[in-house]
Amino acid sequence: MRKIFLLCLTLLSFNFSYGQRIEKLLRNNWKFQKGEHTNAEQKNFDDQQWENVNIPHDWAIKGPFDEKWDLQEVAIVQDGEKKKTRKSGRTGALPYVGTAWYRNEFTITDDLKDKQVLLTFDGAMSEAKVYLNGEFIGEHPYGYGYFYFDISEHIQNNKENVLAVKLHNEPKSSRWYPGAGIYRDVKLIIKDKNAIERWGNTITTPIVNKDVAKVSVVTKTTGNVSKVVHEIVSLEGKIIGKSIVTDNIKNTFQSLIKVDQPHLWSPESPSLYVMKTSTFVGDRKTDEVIEKFGIRSISFTSERFFELNGEQRKFKGVCLHHDLGPIGIAINRSALRRQLVMMKEMGADAIRTAHNMPSIEQLELCDELGLMVIAESFDEWKKPKVDNGYHRFFDEWAKIDVEHLVRATKNHPSIVMWSSGNEVPDQWGADGVKRAKWLQDIFHKEDPTRPVTVGMDQVKAVMENGFGGVLDVPGLNYRTHLYDEAFEVFPQGFVLGSETASTVSSRGVYKFPVEEFKTKKYDDYQSSSYDYEACNWSNIPEDDFILQDDKPWVLGEFVWTGFDYLGEPSPYNEEWPSRSSYFGICDLAGIPKDRYYLYKSRWKTDEETLDILPHWNWEGREGEITPVFVYTNYNKAELFVNGVSQGIKEKDKNSRLDRYRLRWMDVKYQKGDIRVVAYDDQGNMKAEKTIKTAGKPYQLLLESDRSSVVANGEDLAYVTVTVLDKQGNVCPTANLPLSFNVKGEGTFRAVCNGDATSLEMFHLPHMKTFNGKLVVTVQSANQAGDIQLEVKGKSLKKAAISIPSETK
Repeated sequence: MRKIFLLCLTLLSFNFSYGQRIEKLLRNNWKFQKGEHTNAEQKNFDDQQWENVNIPHDWAIKGPFDEKWDLQEVAIVQDGEKKKTRKSGRTGALPYVGTAWYRNEFTITDDLKDKQVLLTFDGAMSEAKVYLNGEFIGEHPYGYGYFYFDISEHIQNNKENVLAVKLHNEPKSSRWYPGAGIYRDVKLIIKDKNAIERWGNTITTPIVNKDVAKVSVVTKTTGNVSKVVHEIVSLEGKIIGKSIVTDNIKNTFQSLIKVDQPHLWSPESPSLYVMKTSTFVGDRKTDEVIEKFGIRSISFTSERFFELNGEQRKFKGVCLHHDLGPIGIAINRSALRRQLVMMKEMGADAIRTAHNMPSIEQLELCDELGLMVIAESFDEWKKPKVDNGYHRFFDEWAKIDVEHLVRATKNHPSIVMWSSGNEVPDQWGADGVKRAKWLQDIFHKEDPTRPVTVGMDQVKAVMENGFGGVLDVPGLNYRTHLYDEAFEVFPQGFVLGSETASTVSSRGVYKFPVEEFKTKKYDDYQSSSYDYEACNWSNIPEDDFILQDDKPWVLGEFVWTGFDYLGEPSPYNEEWPSRSSYFGICDLAGIPKDRYYLYKSRWKTDEETLDILPHWNWEGREGEITPVFVYTNYNKAELFVNGVSQGIKEKDKNSRLDRYRLRWMDVKYQKGDIRVVAYDDQGNMKAEKTIKTAGKPYQLLLESDRSSVVANGEDLAYVTVTVLDKQGNVCPTANLPLSFNVKGEGTFRAVCNGDATSLEMFHLPHMKTFNGKLVVTVQSANQAGDIQLEVKGKSLKKAAISIPSETK
């Protein structure tokens, strides 16, 4: 069950009190050391020489990059490979493999008489073994799973307690960079024995319309609770509805509360309420839980397809990996917010947490910002994809992991669908069909209000063996040529593009000739941003756009991926030093590629979009064909080269490649400028944009994504650094070394340039720009004041920016 923390988190271990409940976040003063350490679980073990770290923590992100880390000799079946080859960057070329220990000392001074104490983990990568005061408490192998232990009999009151956690990551245990460490929150919960169970509240909205809603809340309790009070409160503090319940069945209390003129949750209006649940024994209040929820309805039918709040719509979604680029997998709310806001500004209304269970922080932000979520669970079932993957634990742990996922996250209105798996090899054969049904039944038992999907890539097989027919929502990964056949075969009456496109590109890189390619490779290990390149199993965006627009029974799409991520460097799986993906709409630094504006032009048609590609610095290509593409929400535009019109182009619904983009294929490069003027359907000029040939690099432009940060020791600001010439034009081919210095009430956290082949480390304060840009991440301190970032480069005017850090 999710708890809402209404205070700004400041570092140390934090106490939060709700009624008789105390929640203590264990963030600081951890000791960390890699390797096997005999007796490290013991209370008196000497850890003075260990590293001091804060949680969340990713031990592998500081590298160094090296092709020897988790070097794999494999055939990637998902990519259609039949012969094993050497894969050096598949898991990010970072040292995540091995064993490590974390230790934390804490003292509980609260009265523990008649209290229950829980120790909770939101995620630890991976194979966690947990000890308290030298005693083995329990284990949990899945790195993406939620888990907790009742430590009431093991905790020592008014004495020093030592928590020790051993983690271990096997080689060949992942298909991408999984990270390593305690990367999500660890918490102590101290509550009365007569209280709400862990994850004991279930909030649903069985009746929803614009005039009235009925909110059901079911509360499971422990001990001898005699009364439960449910209150629905607005975010402004007004009580909307209240129920007092004394009747119970097996310690379970249920209310049905009426809400008049409800504010419904949707991506366009993500309205939230607060459910305040209190338990009593007689007149004594024993527990209180406060959690946000939303009022909304979802429906999937063969007649109306997908509806939210009674209105038909299609998913405009992206898949997001769990790493946060240069800061690794250590969860950070402001890093997540930046990603989600950028996707929302592009026009996305949904995300798929691929291929992992989402964090609480991610779901809270999706609730707040208005993004629907497919919450995924596994990339592997019983049949392996990698030698040491989740298949080792599936029989014993899959049911537990699904139950924990649903119980921990079910009250988030943003979740509209569960996914029980992605491209699992179990798609072949009768046993896989049974497993799909078994998992779906677990989801249904825990949550009968949401459907279940699986991302299926073996579409022919699942049509023949019944696998796809078992699912609530059949999800197709790629295979656009099979959509029509799947629709005819599957009984549901609709299909979902659960994973689409996988177009590959490198920001600011353009290759000639401009043609469509599959698995195209170049000597520099980059891919072209003309957005014509894909892998042999994937496609360019148009192929999905056409299906979404022309087939009403296609529920929408989830593009692979919103951001580049560490690992899986297709199509350069066999080439070193490629170590991160090329699939992203944004690069690893979070800088939009041209493709960002193609999706925005289609998904956010009510907002002006005008993107021109390529750049116009092509010394040596004078007189050569250099096609110009424009991504815009307008249907037609005119291109000028040095003031000379190259003609008006108009989108053509009958042309696959001209339906969504404007293309001038015969433009010859001349130094100077290119200008595009966009027109509405009546021929009125609506927008224009000019790109000029840049001169020599001269100065730097610094732009922060935040006007201020919170002085809490963890808030982040992302500063984009752009190389300009003397006239202020972007230098699009500048790959120049820069250095960074942070002063004041903040610290340097990381830097990233978005180059999938760069071996420069993120945590060091120097890096080359990639095609004229990079992003510096600065982190607030605990004290309010200004944070100053200074950036220098040889033969460049130094630049600085000041970011206020404020107490919230």
